[in-house]
Amino acid sequence: MKRLLPLAGLLLTGALPSLVQAELYYEKSGNLSLEGRYFTDSDADQQQTGAQLSVSLQPKLLWEWNGGDDAVTLELFKRFLDSDDERNHFDLRDFSWVHVADSFESRIGFRRVFWGVTEFQHLVDVINQTDAVEAPDGEDKLGQPMVNVSLVRDWGIVDVFVLPYFRERTFAGEEGRFRPALVVDADHPQYESDDEQKHIDYALRWSHYIGDFDIGLHVFKGTNRDPLLNAELQGSELVLVPYYAQMTQFGLDLQATIDSWLWKFETIHRNTQPENYWAAQGGLEYTFYGVMDSNADIGVLTEYGWDQRGEGSGVLAQNDVFAGARLTFNDVDDSALLIGGGYDLDYGSTSLVVEGSKRVGESFKVSIDGNLFLADESDDAVLYSIREDDYVQLTLEYFY
Repeated sequence: MKRLLPLAGLLLTGALPSLVQAELYYEKSGNLSLEGRYFTDSDADQQQTGAQLSVSLQPKLLWEWNGGDDAVTLELFKRFLDSDDERNHFDLRDFSWVHVADSFESRIGFRRVFWGVTEFQHLVDVINQTDAVEAPDGEDKLGQPMVNVSLVRDWGIVDVFVLPYFRERTFAGEEGRFRPALVVDADHPQYESDDEQKHIDYALRWSHYIGDFDIGLHVFKGTNRDPLLNAELQGSELVLVPYYAQMTQFGLDLQATIDSWLWKFETIHRNTQPENYWAAQGGLEYTFYGVMDSNADIGVLTEYGWDQRGEGSGVLAQNDVFAGARLTFNDVDDSALLIGGGYDLDYGSTSLVVEGSKRVGESFKVSIDGNLFLADESDDAVLYSIREDDYVQLTLEYFY
């Protein structure tokens, strides 16, 4: 839905400086989602629920003027009615002003920025905090306050970020799933910096393409988005308390597109408490187009993840292989199916994932997701903590 509004409508919001004789375009969209999850294992913590049913609302508003050179976006997110109170949360996903000039772009406000090329883990994606109550895959992110300037040159794009406020990670409550055996006390986090959430973080990224290669290099200095979880006795209860250290991270993401092949690689060096380390994720994807003379494409992918800290590091991929297949039907309903999984070469742990989606009519979309976690070694902390959280999820979304 798009309408032409007078400039006065924008000035009344107080969000932007005054402009003279400009036309403002307004667009609204969003989605309403009904989500149901069923957990197949009944041996989870007795406090945890065996099923989850919830509703989420995600409205989006867009204002543009100066021929699209200036824009304000607003995107809200709210989840209702979930049995886990911590999951019934609100977030300002995006509320920002973007200005486009001949040789630069500026972006001010709450935004979500994605970096990375690999499928199963995004090592270089460091700007936004994970919204961990939404799903166990870490793909959902909280809005991050920022000032971002992009300088556009023939030799690449340079992005400068100033991040004036830190977003703490969300965690499931006592009744929620995808959490450690001990409940995480997210209300009393600890910080290395005396400035705590008010610590100002900085990031710099250069990106460019050279022939078949897309390259990104970055440096980040600030509060580590990945907290350490330290056990602490509170009264008679043992809980986990998040600790947010400071860090400096250097990273590279690289993708080569050669005929039907995609070659992907990400690596980081992170200097943080209590140790410095390297990590990498890389792999390839090959796409078969027009399978059996149809419109469908099948992409086959495999990756390997490595972390210098090795066994006992408590990370997802210290020595893991991943494989999967993506089926894209290229039909009017935008049907797609992804099947994949990972295998830990040190612990023998296995994870499987299925993601399928299909549009229904012009306004609805139905999705089905499933995850299976098989882990017997407690040192494989990530998968072992959710080994009893196998689930099937059905989602119905209405778009407007």
